[in-house]
Amino acid sequence: MGSKNNMYVTFKIEKEYYGIIIDNVIAIEKMQSRTRIPNSADYIDGVINLRGEVIALINLRKRLNMDPRDIDNDTRIIIINYNDIKAGIIVDSSSEVIEINDDKIDNPPVSDENEGLEYVKGIGKSDHGIITLLDLDRLFEQ
Repeated sequence: MGSKNNMYVTFKIEKEYYGIIIDNVIAIEKMQSRTRIPNSADYIDGVINLRGEVIALINLRKRLNMDPRDIDNDTRIIIINYNDIKAGIIVDSSSEVIEINDDKIDNPPVSDENEGLEYVKGIGKSDHGIITLLDLDRLFEQ
């Protein structure tokens, strides 16, 4: 029996590559002005108006307990539709769409002190190196 191929949208935070299964990605947008939302979770960076639709923004650095970084020309918003929720995740830069076979994906390492691991679905190996595959179920939890 052959291994299943999966297409992932990859992006960078710091020097690390991350991936999200392409089926959930609607678009990749340049950073734009956003409106803050009072009393929202600290990782919610406000909302944007994207072609007439209000989209909440998740700052992935904050969600993964990483140090903040200034927005620059490389910063992107990856618009995701997941379980009928549309949201944008803010990443340092977008990369490309790649294919990773199931047999090239390992389970995430188990560790008590490694913060952010709860958002990791798997570790993909490709010609581009190691790609941390994110678990959208956990990322979108309250």
